[in-house]
Amino acid sequence: MAAYPQDPGAPDAPYLAFWRERHLCTLTTPRPDGSPHVVPVGVTYDPESRLARVITDAASRKARNVAAAGADGARVAVCQVDGGRWATLEGRAFVRAEPERVADAVRRYAVRYGRTPGPNPTRVVIEIELTRAMGRG
Repeated sequence: MAAYPQDPGAPDAPYLAFWRERHLCTLTTPRPDGSPHVVPVGVTYDPESRLARVITDAASRKARNVAAAGADGARVAVCQVDGGRWATLEGRAFVRAEPERVADAVRRYAVRYGRTPGPNPTRVVIEIELTRAMGRG
């Protein structure tokens, strides 16, 4: 089987362009029992900082799964597919509640998805410190 590695900090142009298009993605987090929890999400990708971001409510299962992993973060993956094009980003995820980080994530989401989410006082951002990228844009 062919491998399609990308540098998460310097992906090729088609891969990066694919991540800038509007696509629904999936986030896979580990449940406390180790089984995978897979949910649809919006994801933004910032190769310069080697981060992917997912905005969510602090009480969501995905945020609680990440928080339960503790100080070392949770190993997670985000993925998007469109026909023969696909892209996966992997790394360590952390829940961030600092207002400036949440606002930055909301701004990035609005750029990618063309709409600004409504106010949510319990919104957090899951920041994924990227260690691996693969796919074909």
